[in-house]
Amino acid sequence: MSVLDELERYESFRGLSDQGKTLLAQGAVRKECNRSTIALMKGQAVSGAYVVLSGKLRVFTLAPNGTEATLYFIAPGETCVLALNCLFNDLLYPAWVQAEELTAISLIPGTVYRKLFEREAVIQNMTVHALSSAVFRLMSELEQIHSTHHKQRLANFILLHASSCGLLQMTQQQLAHHLGTTREVIARLLQEFVANGFVRTQRGALLILDVPKLRQIVLTSPE
Repeated sequence: MSVLDELERYESFRGLSDQGKTLLAQGAVRKECNRSTIALMKGQAVSGAYVVLSGKLRVFTLAPNGTEATLYFIAPGETCVLALNCLFNDLLYPAWVQAEELTAISLIPGTVYRKLFEREAVIQNMTVHALSSAVFRLMSELEQIHSTHHKQRLANFILLHASSCGLLQMTQQQLAHHLGTTREVIARLLQEFVANGFVRTQRGALLILDVPKLRQIVLTSPE
């Protein structure tokens, strides 16, 4: 399967003109990142648009005390809005991007993406959608940081990112990175969740046992 075929599995790339398909096929390259691989580093020059074909990327920053804080995730069919901003404004990348699992990425060179953006409505729509989605995600995260405590944020994160069967495959250190806190804080909160029968922990994962109770934590006003 070509990179173009993989991209056209997603609605964002359907409807390209024949000229646009040819341009994309000639320029786009495929890259695979193993789990925990850093795909982009802070201060790096951005050479093009990054579109996730499979897997998941995490965009994060570092607090002054050295802890990581997740800004947003990039799912299959989505592109990194910070990379687009750097591409159009000739800026260096302001954060870090890490593969959460084995992840396939299509890199569309900057010259190719700019031409597609000028000519193709679907690329214009994808770019606008990426920008608006990123703003919403970042505002939601900021709102959570300022209006909730760690227990609420952890409960909310578990509910949002667990699978349909209630399994969340993340270590305590990964959870701490996502929430911008320490592993010790996460460990203490999970011990409380386990003691109350909300979740069951296992090596590198946890299983939700009581969804309503976790939702109640999220909805409870901070003291």
